[in-house]
Amino acid sequence: MNPAYYRVRLLCDLFWILLLPVLVLFLILSQTQYRLGFLSLPAHVAFIFLWGTTKDLYRRSMQEKEARLLGARLIPCVVGKWPGNIDVLLDMMRAFKSSYVLDIISMDQEHTKFVLATGFRHFWRGPAQKERMETLLGEGIFNRDDDHRATARPFFARERILDFEIFEQYCSRTLSIISSLSSGDQPCEVQDLYARFTLDAASEFLFGRNLDTLSASLPVPECTTMGPKGSATGDTWGSFAQAFEMAQQNITSRGRIGYLWPLFEFFSDKNERHVKVIHQWLDPLVQQALEAKRRADSAGVMSPIAEKTFLQHLADTTNDPVAIRDQLLNMLLASRDTTAGVLTYLTYFMAIHPDVTARLRAEVLDHCGPTKPGTFENFRNMKYMRAVINETLRLFPPVPLNVRETRSSPCVFPPSDPSYLQPDSRPLYMPAKTPIVYLPLLTQRNPALWGDDADAFDPERWIQPERIAKFTANPAMFSPFSAGPRICLGQNYAYNQMSYFLVRLLQKFDRFTLAQEFQPEGSLPPIEWKDRSGRQRFEKVWPSAALTLYVKGGMWVRFHKASSP
Repeated sequence: MNPAYYRVRLLCDLFWILLLPVLVLFLILSQTQYRLGFLSLPAHVAFIFLWGTTKDLYRRSMQEKEARLLGARLIPCVVGKWPGNIDVLLDMMRAFKSSYVLDIISMDQEHTKFVLATGFRHFWRGPAQKERMETLLGEGIFNRDDDHRATARPFFARERILDFEIFEQYCSRTLSIISSLSSGDQPCEVQDLYARFTLDAASEFLFGRNLDTLSASLPVPECTTMGPKGSATGDTWGSFAQAFEMAQQNITSRGRIGYLWPLFEFFSDKNERHVKVIHQWLDPLVQQALEAKRRADSAGVMSPIAEKTFLQHLADTTNDPVAIRDQLLNMLLASRDTTAGVLTYLTYFMAIHPDVTARLRAEVLDHCGPTKPGTFENFRNMKYMRAVINETLRLFPPVPLNVRETRSSPCVFPPSDPSYLQPDSRPLYMPAKTPIVYLPLLTQRNPALWGDDADAFDPERWIQPERIAKFTANPAMFSPFSAGPRICLGQNYAYNQMSYFLVRLLQKFDRFTLAQEFQPEGSLPPIEWKDRSGRQRFEKVWPSAALTLYVKGGMWVRFHKASSP
């Protein structure tokens, strides 16, 4: 069924859950000519409950049989006090309001590796996830399986000097804004600014046209309110950003509610109005590209892929404007939100670890001097910069969790990693058509894999040979760009963009300090975090996650200009 038809799916499910048992009871009563009278309503309710319970028992019995045949055991289940574990769901929803990111979930690294790589053929994105994302992401690369990556792959399968020209242009504009604020001793809301930087650079890269969000009004200290993720501005750019972020938040809420989320949106899809705003930005660009393609075809002009934008490349592969727009929107999500998030957390770590900043800046000056831009060769030789980026990606991967679903056949997981003692050594049985959440953020902070200091920010773990050897022997313990057949196509682009920006930033500034006094109300870590375990004990920002990781309420920072190289 088309994922957009979630209402039809819900009605079909309700028929099997509610109406079919009512029909069966009606037929039974008709055959026996028995009349229930005033007991009719409670009898029907009881029969629906009995029907569902019997189905669940039968399904579990069949799964136990399959598991035994495969030499496996069922996955342990949380059992709440209310039917359907509704009490557990409500407790989780309450916990999300003040919890540290993903602190109520756990995940096994060996199982993650199986889902992404070694057992990849057993899994796909599945109808449930596509249904939640369909209004926003449609037929794009992040909402489809199998051959939908083939169109994009050739465009990202190379490094281009042109990318660096784009980086330089938008780094210069971004740093000009920061320099202006710094000269007036004004803080900057970096999460918002980095989102503009990455979006403008991405739009140039993808469309050949700048969306020019860096020219829009910036958040103002003590005046700007908190938006769905970070800061909220009231201009045209603000409307796009808010729509983009609210749509992601809605998708996340649907995932938390689970199977029955369509009940809450049966009469109105919460993402329709947000997506309408987004399409108003993208549709004119798509139409211009298709018109340019028609003119080029008429003139017999064919450009090599190295000279095309991604939009032109898409227009050459299809005339469907919706398919083109969906692919563009998916790429915008990847190139804006993920890279902006990592740059935000890089700045956070440079602010709270001035020793790391000093060493990183020394390496930048040693390889690039005070004015020269970074090059491919520079980045290959700047080992400490790569270590800092990787350590940031380890602690705060831009996509902290993801979902897959088993296909039409069950499978068996490999043995677990050493995180937890397992009293039963049999592997876990995974039923068919069952969703599974895997969590890079937790895997990458697992003490069993990374040592007792797994929660600490320590770039040295990426330089010391004995610590690198552990990762080399088990690459799946670090997967911020995913792994296996669906590994991120833009991984090199992201590394290059972040490295280029850091070079330019550290050539101008040598210190960064958090301006927490300007954080909007409700965006600082709750006091109760200090009594908990893990990073939340000493975190100075509130990490949160929708489709991607972000800092709740944005992050205000003061930049301090370097007095000398």
